[in-house]
Amino acid sequence: MTAHSQRLRRNIVVGGTTGVLLVLLFLYPSSRNHVSTPAVPVATPGVVSTGSGEVTVNGTSEGTRYGPVQVRVSIRGRRLVAVTAVAYPSSGGRDREISSFALPRLEQEAVAAQSARIDTVSGATFTSDGYRRSLQSALDAAHFRAAG
Repeated sequence: MTAHSQRLRRNIVVGGTTGVLLVLLFLYPSSRNHVSTPAVPVATPGVVSTGSGEVTVNGTSEGTRYGPVQVRVSIRGRRLVAVTAVAYPSSGGRDREISSFALPRLEQEAVAAQSARIDTVSGATFTSDGYRRSLQSALDAAHFRAAG
């Protein structure tokens, strides 16, 4: 066997091994807190209470890649006065970190916008999307239309 054919053989073995490793790394999930189970509501969706001019409504539980998101809204008169996340991704440290900075921003934006038309929080795309869907379902259940 010539030196050239030995190098070629070695390169094929190394290249093949590298290719297999790359395929395995590509197929390995990058997050261990991926949730593939359906979203089970923490709170029953729909109107929770009415009283003293305030209506409280739970949105639907919306499944995201990292867990369910569900919100509760409070409406007084024709104004959205509060939005609270009753379920959100919290299975790991990174989930809790993302939720801790994303949820307050989403809540403030929703009250300021008086609708579910709010921006996605950078770094919390899945949580933001689930939050918007749950918020819209709560507003729909309350027949909410912002005072204009």
